Amino acid sequence: MRQFNYKKIKEMTWDSEILGYIAAIYKEAGKQELYLKQRPEDLEKLVEIAKIQSTEASNAIEGIVTTSTRIRQLVEDKTTPRNRDEQDIAGYRDVLNIIHESFDAIPITQNFILQLHKIMYSHMGNSMGGRTKNVQNFISATYLDGHTEILFTPLPPFETPEALDKICAEYNLVIGNAEVEPLIAIPIFIHDFLCIYPFNDGNGRMSRLLTTLLLYRSGFYVGKYVSLEAKIAKHKEDYYDALRQSQHGWHEGEENVVPFIKYLLSTIIAAYRDFEDRFSLVETKLPALEMVRRASMKKLGRFSKQDIRELCPSLSLSSVEGALRKLVKEGYLGREGTGRSTRYIHLK
Repeated sequence: MRQFNYKKIKEMTWDSEILGYIAAIYKEAGKQELYLKQRPEDLEKLVEIAKIQSTEASNAIEGIVTTSTRIRQLVEDKTTPRNRDEQDIAGYRDVLNIIHESFDAIPITQNFILQLHKIMYSHMGNSMGGRTKNVQNFISATYLDGHTEILFTPLPPFETPEALDKICAEYNLVIGNAEVEPLIAIPIFIHDFLCIYPFNDGNGRMSRLLTTLLLYRSGFYVGKYVSLEAKIAKHKEDYYDALRQSQHGWHEGEENVVPFIKYLLSTIIAAYRDFEDRFSLVETKLPALEMVRRASMKKLGRFSKQDIRELCPSLSLSSVEGALRKLVKEGYLGREGTGRSTRYIHLK
């Protein structure tokens, strides 16, 4: 069986890129704390929007979708699920709310991870909700020519409970004793979780919820205001590529987890920098046109409508589209392409 020893992390050396990410995250976390003290009331809107984006994006990565209107209604608990996808979405919402409200009271143990998984499946009566897998699962890819290839074989069911217990114990030991930098231990824990792949279904979504939980418990609250899941969804090919690279040799304890660490840390720092941009836009009450204008000033080169929506989450899609049309009409922005390939560029 695969062995786990997180104390060995102390003996490892990290390149300048990883160390740079860690230093930048601590710097941004400190700045965020100052922002929260200055204008906490202005940021509540960002919390609700981030919940909606996180719930939508994390489920969409797994092909679980519904309309934007239904997502908002489900996250705000103003409707009941109509189908299997919406049951999945409602379950994710429930777990995310628990993490937001009670992260400091959720210990990192197998029992609590199973409880969160059970809640995630509570709207559909899935008998495997809250239970580790009972069949061997595989991580595979389907290619354009139709053939499917197994990329990684996780642990078998009979080894899973012990392995899940072990990574929780190892993580708690090095974090509790302050032996390992949390921003290194968190990606390694999540990577091990994804290699164990402990459930029949819901592993990817649980890994993203656990990432948020672990970050909150270590004092990194950016996911409360900027959706990490939306960042991952936007660049999911990079996510899967980093995971594939890091999984090689995992069963023998010979994996190189650096690609996954770099991917997750780069996602976290990107979210922190987005927070700073969003804060500057919500800090003062601006008309939609001026908010979009200022958001566009933060973009270099060509940018998309979605790039602006990420910086202006309080604006509706129609408001963003209307403001972009006005900015194009007045000659402030140029427009290239059509449909989803549309890009904007500064002319002034």
